[in-house]
Amino acid sequence: MLFDPHDFEAAHLDLDPESRRLLRATVDWFEERGKRRLIADDQSRVWYAEFLDFVAREKLFATFCTPRAEADGAPDKRWDAARNAALSEILGFYGLQYWYAWQVTVLGLGPIWMSDNAVARKRAAELLDGGAVFAFGLSEKEHGADVYSTDMLLTPTATGFSASGGKYYIGNGNVAGMVSVFGRRADVDGPDGYVFFAVDSRHPNFRLVKNVVDSQMFVSEFRLEDYPLTADDILHTGQDAFSAALNTVNVGKFNLCTASVGISEHAMYEAITHAHNRVLYGKRVTDFPHVRQNFVDAYARLVAMKLFSDRAVDYFRTASPDDRRYLLFNPVTKMKVTSEGERVIDLLWDVIAAKGFEKDTYFAMAGRDIGALPKLEGTVHVNLALVLKFMPAYLFSPTEYPEVPTRHDAADDDFCWRQGPARGLGKITFHDWEGPYRDHAHVPNVARFHEQAQAMRTLLSTAGPDQEQQGDLDFLLAVGHLFTLVVYGQLILEQAALTGLDGDVLDQVFDVLVRDFAGYAVALHGKASSTEAQQEWALGQVRKPVVDRGRFDRVWAQVAALSGRYEMNP
Repeated sequence: MLFDPHDFEAAHLDLDPESRRLLRATVDWFEERGKRRLIADDQSRVWYAEFLDFVAREKLFATFCTPRAEADGAPDKRWDAARNAALSEILGFYGLQYWYAWQVTVLGLGPIWMSDNAVARKRAAELLDGGAVFAFGLSEKEHGADVYSTDMLLTPTATGFSASGGKYYIGNGNVAGMVSVFGRRADVDGPDGYVFFAVDSRHPNFRLVKNVVDSQMFVSEFRLEDYPLTADDILHTGQDAFSAALNTVNVGKFNLCTASVGISEHAMYEAITHAHNRVLYGKRVTDFPHVRQNFVDAYARLVAMKLFSDRAVDYFRTASPDDRRYLLFNPVTKMKVTSEGERVIDLLWDVIAAKGFEKDTYFAMAGRDIGALPKLEGTVHVNLALVLKFMPAYLFSPTEYPEVPTRHDAADDDFCWRQGPARGLGKITFHDWEGPYRDHAHVPNVARFHEQAQAMRTLLSTAGPDQEQQGDLDFLLAVGHLFTLVVYGQLILEQAALTGLDGDVLDQVFDVLVRDFAGYAVALHGKASSTEAQQEWALGQVRKPVVDRGRFDRVWAQVAALSGRYEMNP
């Protein structure tokens, strides 16, 4: 199940030879530099110019980030979400800083590829081909990502506009060939005044203020000072600019889950190899029952992260104006998978303890970086609130859809750039979520979790939030965590069926989910505003997983087999 650089050939993807070569070349670049150099550069906050040189030399981002419509006939260039997910996982595996250069390039390109401005698109394609990276100028120091309150102002001039204002938390802002910037016209009130436009970080009216983080990454603050804009620089205006901001985040936020998977995988290898070969009090560390439980739980959570993320790609790739289910699965990848990454690292850290702080370990990097991912592209709470919008249609009004196959084909996912207006979420429908649960009813803990999941409908139909609770976000977020688990389990089961996942591992995954559902139910019970009926419902969901010692031991054997399987080249 886990990515292993020593034998990685991306065999699960239907890739052309050049794509396969580029993924392998990326792995080899990191392995040839080695672990000591990776860690030393991180500790010394070395700007990753050599990595960007590799990206430019191999045309890595150009190949992976250029839609076919802008590829000028280059056969291997396309926007392929499955291929991109593989690259994102690899970059996360070696370090958040390298993934971040990729991530903010994806975000910076979003408003450009969504634009009707052929001049800007052509310029972006040429810059990509030359090795440039990109940036996404949305957040501001005083307003964060609150696009309604932007202070980036565009004033009309005889040739177009003059832009003035500041942006904050802007990755790649120090070197970006193009920065997609969100602002508003000073002479137009309301949503009609929104504008997305492109600027060059090398322009004299672009003032780089500072790097706001202490890291290899350059997360910039910059200011535009009477920056001149012409029609060739304008990407979107009015409501289209607002939709471009949200739709770009829809594309980019998915990468956070695969980064979290990659970090967790590398940390898992390092942790199990250390613990399984260490003797304390005359016993191997992994002979202690609580240590085995931590490792099995961490492995089950990591497998679940991968299963959900891989299946979510299929829905993203098959999306259309008539099938927007990805708008639910996408924020779940962001808020749930990344949060699970934190739990994986914490479980491993509880075992390896002080080792996780040592300066010559990858784990020290992982422990620091894993917490960033739930907090980027909207916090967990923001994405959880978004997930709640889909709950009634998902639970109560299933609709027939054609079956979504595994999408590893070498297709150009052009729907990313024509998602349409960012509204109408309450009208999106879903297929029958219970089907995968019924198909796996023979798996003991799937059956038990299905009972808990079915109870969500009981809660909402008999003891749902009253009018006051509907305005209590703290209460609603507790409900959102429970609902998210139902969605999470559904796609895990779909992917398990498609991949032939080992039945023991699947049962162990749902052993974890049964316990999680019970935990969130207890949290709901304890909310200040919960009613007696809701409290009674919550206590009814406190279930114990089906215990099977033989199953646990067989899964533990799979985890133990990871010891020594991968160690980064020194």
